[in-house]
Amino acid sequence: MPRPSEALALVAGLMAVAALAQEAPPAAPAPAAAPALAKPAAPRVSQVTPVKERVLVVGALAKRTGETRFLTLKPGQYIDFAGIRITARTCETTPPWEWPKLQGAFLQVDERLAGQVKRVFSGWLYAESPSLNVMQHPRYDVWLKSCTMRFPDGPAPRPPSSPAKKSPAAPDKAALN
Repeated sequence: MPRPSEALALVAGLMAVAALAQEAPPAAPAPAAAPALAKPAAPRVSQVTPVKERVLVVGALAKRTGETRFLTLKPGQYIDFAGIRITARTCETTPPWEWPKLQGAFLQVDERLAGQVKRVFSGWLYAESPSLNVMQHPRYDVWLKSCTMRFPDGPAPRPPSSPAKKSPAAPDKAALN
């Protein structure tokens, strides 16, 4: 058990601390935290990428040799590959705020055989559905990998909603009895 003089000293000390706490001036507002270095914002885009500046990546396969290449083109350019000429005409992609995300390109494929040029494909190819519009050829396969273009700022992207319909709530057993 503490001695009376020690107990009085302890009580006096506690009262002094309580008095100081009551008389203390209001706390100064905390200094504002230094602003965090933000990543530079992406440049604001005021219009959709012009067709000539879009970039598309096309996959090509020569079935006889098994050679596969991924070719990067801009609309209006062409590349010769294993006896065919792949010409990019345009490419399109849905804006980031639309769902589903789709990419398509209009391509023309010409085959050079025995000094003659024959158009073997002219149409749209889609990256997400390569079987939707297929280039059917016994010696070559061509497919779209991607189309890159910019869009002006729009609404925030929304996640896809489920296409499945919700079933009605189960009836209450108490209501059935």
